[in-house]
Amino acid sequence: VGQGPTEMAAYDSALADTNLHNYNLIAVSSIIPAQESVKIVDSAPDLGPAGNQLTVVEAKIVSPPKEDQAVTAGLGWATGSGSGIFYEATGTTPESVENEVLEGLNHGCNIRGSTFENRNSLFSTVETHSEEFTAAVVIAAYGESEPINDRQC
Repeated sequence: VGQGPTEMAAYDSALADTNLHNYNLIAVSSIIPAQESVKIVDSAPDLGPAGNQLTVVEAKIVSPPKEDQAVTAGLGWATGSGSGIFYEATGTTPESVENEVLEGLNHGCNIRGSTFENRNSLFSTVETHSEEFTAAVVIAAYGESEPINDRQC
C-alpha cells in the first residue's frame, strides 16, 4: 500500500512498501513456468542491483484523493505438475475482486484443459480517505533481477 501526491507517486510508494521500488518492472502475461513455485512474502528480499529489470505479474489500483471507498488488488494462482497460471484483478470491493480472480482462474484452467490442483490467492485492500492518491498492489516477481542491457542512457 502506498500514498503520494500523484498517482505515480502513490504507486512508487506501494512498490517501496514491497521493496520493489528500485527495479524496472517488466510486466508479463500470467503463465508460471513449469517447476517454479510461488512464495508469499510481505516484502521482497534483495533481488539485485537498483536499476535492473525485474519480470513481474502485478495487480495494481490507484484511487484519487478524498475518495470514500476501499480499493482492492488481488492476484490468484493455480499450479500443478506442469506450468501454472496467475490471474490478477482490481476493484472497489474485496468480494468482487476475489470473485473475479476465482472466475479468471477457473476459465484459465478450462481453456488449458487442466485442473491445476494447487490454488491460492493474495489480496491487498486499503481504505482511501487520504488527501493523497492511494495505491494497492500485489506483485509476483520472477526470480532475480537482470541488467537491462549494456547501452548507456
